[in-house]
Amino acid sequence: MHFLPEKLDEYIVSHSETEPKLLQQLTRETYQKILQPIMLSGPYQGRVLSMISKLKSPKSILELGTFTGYSTLCLAEGLAKEGTIHTIDINEELEDFQRKYFNKSGYGKQIIQHVGNALEIIPKIVQTFDLVFIDADKPNYSNYFHLIIDKLNSGGIILSDNVLWHGKVVETPKSKDTSTKAVLDYNTLLKNDQRIETVILPIRDGLTISRKI
Repeated sequence: MHFLPEKLDEYIVSHSETEPKLLQQLTRETYQKILQPIMLSGPYQGRVLSMISKLKSPKSILELGTFTGYSTLCLAEGLAKEGTIHTIDINEELEDFQRKYFNKSGYGKQIIQHVGNALEIIPKIVQTFDLVFIDADKPNYSNYFHLIIDKLNSGGIILSDNVLWHGKVVETPKSKDTSTKAVLDYNTLLKNDQRIETVILPIRDGLTISRKI
């Protein structure tokens, strides 16, 4: 989803940091072999995730929604020395694909994979986090927030993807459109929760940055 004119969008991408070659390879193989490759963060948003992670230099990251590992590797670029990233995905068929690219990168030993239901896995991770990236099933966004907010360190950041949901957030949702309703509820939750301060960036399909006060 692009909210800017195509030429302006292309200019922004061409004058931003270049996507690493390993991520280019990952993208090509994802499009060749994996269903719904559009779920990739993509080169521009990937560089945004990388930059935010580098600015924060987190010791611990939690990612909800690994897919083929593109965003995982982008976030890992900012990890503090000895830092770790826990990434969760429900699709066990992608685990080997992810690990192949994790091991090709310089962050393989720092990335801990979890396969299964994030709602069940998150409470079992006995760790607090400096940075959380939520990019999973939209109906559970609010549930994920409630699970991770107490695991987020003071000054920690929550990044939430797809918060503009193809522009549907400014339309009246259809009665069976549970995802749009969930995103609307989630955006309201972030706006009103006094434990965080939040800003929405119109990057691709919308990226929210929330900082724990």
